Amino acid sequence: MISDPNILVSMINMKLRDGDYSSLDDACLSLGIDKEELERRLAAAGFHYDSTQRQFK
Repeated sequence: MISDPNILVSMINMKLRDGDYSSLDDACLSLGIDKEELERRLAAAGFHYDSTQRQFK
């Protein structure tokens, strides 16, 4: 997994925004990323997932 949280959030949001995946769960499963670990890393950097907008903010 990418270690820089700004690059990581940018990549995940791009994948979700561009319609590659219908949900965060779907993206994590397809990319082989542990969802809890992703959310924990991004939360530590101040980002939280907004499921209504399907993006980390």
